[in-house]
Amino acid sequence: MRARDLGIILGHGTPGHWNAITDVAGVRVGHTTIINGDGPLVVGQGPVRTGVTVVLAHESNVWAEPVFAGCHRLNGNGELTGLEWVRESGQLMSPIGLTNTHSVGVVRDALIASEIAERDPCEVFCGLPVVGETWDGRLNDFNGLHVKPEHVFNALRSASSGRVPEGNVGSGTGMVCHGFKGGIGTSSRVVRIEGQAFTLGVLVQANYGRRERLRVDGVPVGEEIPSSEVPLPIPPPVEGGGSIIVLVATDAPLLPHQLTRVAQRPAIGIGRMGGVGEQTSGDLFLAFSTGNRIRATDMNVKTSLTFAVSMLSDSYITAIFDATVEATEEAILNCLLSAETMTGRDGITAHRLPPDRLVEVMRKYNRPAELPAGA
Repeated sequence: MRARDLGIILGHGTPGHWNAITDVAGVRVGHTTIINGDGPLVVGQGPVRTGVTVVLAHESNVWAEPVFAGCHRLNGNGELTGLEWVRESGQLMSPIGLTNTHSVGVVRDALIASEIAERDPCEVFCGLPVVGETWDGRLNDFNGLHVKPEHVFNALRSASSGRVPEGNVGSGTGMVCHGFKGGIGTSSRVVRIEGQAFTLGVLVQANYGRRERLRVDGVPVGEEIPSSEVPLPIPPPVEGGGSIIVLVATDAPLLPHQLTRVAQRPAIGIGRMGGVGEQTSGDLFLAFSTGNRIRATDMNVKTSLTFAVSMLSDSYITAIFDATVEATEEAILNCLLSAETMTGRDGITAHRLPPDRLVEVMRKYNRPAELPAGA
């Protein structure tokens, strides 16, 4: 179930066909979900509630054909590797991996190994992959280090366009958002500028926020559905602690400095949903554009003295900002509605956001919302 299935429309923009980051042509998403065991925590054995998600920027090899990119940090208690080179070069030069905090190194190394396997063994190759994380220790045997290279390879093999599974999948398997079950969410917008259509998509790994701050279209949902009604999972060391990774993709031809500006805008969507970038939260954002591609060899070998690139005029970029904010907001809500109640280690349970109660609360505040027939 997603926001629009309940008649909840956030913002004024129009989503793409899948209402997903994969509406940007060429973008692919793959998941590996790892769920094993129940009962008391035994470090190294489980229970396991974790996984890997990968995002590929286009249909070709992004190592060989980088795209322009920019990044931003709302609060930095987290990790998204490779950002120094993104800032320095303005390019995304690898697939993007997402996982839990202690598995970043495994995913990073596996992305490199996967690319090495495709190249001539004598070829010199140096990679700086982009891999992000959030903490899934409330439900998962976090210190058991259950993510292995084969999980990354499987996510890469399974990466596809079209509908993106959301909620308790891939790297989002063990995540909690605003005290409800969190995980992966996505949304998109078609931006029409002077008769030309551009697509922008967002994917979130949502694992942040305090219950009482949750808002949907301005409605205080977290106050209306308190922990006395839908219990919180056992709190982390700091209530509201957690993180969110936001990936923004677009086919609008944006240059790195423009994409850095776009990467700032998910913070507004998160703020609308009630996130504030808490002290213990890692809120890290990356935006990339498929509107220009340059071969990696052309950047490192003296082939052409200059390259022609396309750039959207800054006079029109506000429409891209609008789309980013709205798609981020909707992606988070889609995550909350797609996620299913999950019990993890030591019997700790993260409950889903109940759609029926959400509809009741939205209607109480005169917002359109309705359960679909048979739900």
